[in-house]
Amino acid sequence: MIKKKLIAVRDWMEDSLRSLLGQVTPNGRIIIILTMLFVFNFGSIYMTVYSIYNMGKKSGRQMQIKHIKGVELDYRQKTDSINHKNDFKYE
Repeated sequence: MIKKKLIAVRDWMEDSLRSLLGQVTPNGRIIIILTMLFVFNFGSIYMTVYSIYNMGKKSGRQMQIKHIKGVELDYRQKTDSINHKNDFKYE
């Protein structure tokens, strides 16, 4: 039941968008695409520059790097890795 409602909403949105964008001329489509391209590029560049700028602020000074310690391995083998369930003793 919910799936049918979601499909109906999706179809309604698709039809309404197609009818709105179908009225746009090819030059208008290019303008819309270029505008969206510039807006998204500006947002991406702004977030990148803002995050790099804030790296040196308070949070950057508080960040401490810990070195990775070596893993201590147990080189002795405690038990045999072979399963001896079918250990038949023949004469």
